[in-house]
Amino acid sequence: MVDVMGHLAMGLLWAAPAWFLWSRRVSLTFVGIAVVAAPLLDMDLWIEKLAPALIHHHGITHTVVFVVALSLAVGGIVAATQRRPLDRWLWSERATTPGVVMFTVTAFMIGGFSHLFADILSAPDIAQPLEPFWPVYPEPVIVDLIWYNSPLWNAGLLAVTVLLHLFLALIVDPFDHQYRITDV
Repeated sequence: MVDVMGHLAMGLLWAAPAWFLWSRRVSLTFVGIAVVAAPLLDMDLWIEKLAPALIHHHGITHTVVFVVALSLAVGGIVAATQRRPLDRWLWSERATTPGVVMFTVTAFMIGGFSHLFADILSAPDIAQPLEPFWPVYPEPVIVDLIWYNSPLWNAGLLAVTVLLHLFLALIVDPFDHQYRITDV
């Protein structure tokens, strides 16, 4: 599923539970952040062109350590930003700086982990296998369930997940609980 459509679709799939946790506006924001983060791990393809001796595809950028570090770095940028753009979008008085940072970090992690999962399902066909748990477990993790660039899987999953999100956005009424972020 290395195709960009496949990574976007997997990010949408992993972010779908957001519709059960928050209001529509907040859920849409979470889903948007996760979907933007989903294809970012393939930045190694660009870095590899600039410095082939330094990095390779499915290397360090395709590890849990990297996903967590990138997510925390983005969270740090959000915390350092004086005018948080999410505040204007969320319109919530209850959204504190730590809350917005954790929201962003979690959404980025969801997108990154969905990318790792998609690549594990398809990587061995034409690319190097992933070692997502490096350095704790430096062996490749391979499931090899689907063909790497399958248009049916990539476009089909994207269509299904877009329809799923439209359905959830229109039908689901989020649970009423103390952790729910609400629009003010």
